[in-house]
Amino acid sequence: MATIEVRINKEVRDYQESIFFGLSLRQLVFALLAVLVAVGVYFGLRNIVGSGEIGWICVLAAFPFALGGFFTYNGMTFEKFLLAFIRSELLYPKKLVFRSENLYAKALENSSVKEALRLD
Repeated sequence: MATIEVRINKEVRDYQESIFFGLSLRQLVFALLAVLVAVGVYFGLRNIVGSGEIGWICVLAAFPFALGGFFTYNGMTFEKFLLAFIRSELLYPKKLVFRSENLYAKALENSSVKEALRLD
């Protein structure tokens, strides 16, 4: 009798269903989008830019789309991460300043113990 082995990820939430060549649907869509952008840039600029430079321009134009499919940080996709970064660093930047407080002196401000200590 043949044994059947079922592989289960250690973290079930990390499971991704592969659609094509081990890519998830999101990765496949963004990879196709990156290819379409690169081809569009190539045909749009082939008469304007030289052949050496057009390759670099195609790669740079397709990079953000390819990154969108494969990038994850703390469970966030690229769009969510970019939005969180813009919010935290550009829209709502905070300058954190450390100020020490003497909590004991604050507690004694309205206390009769403070007056008793001054008399000694």
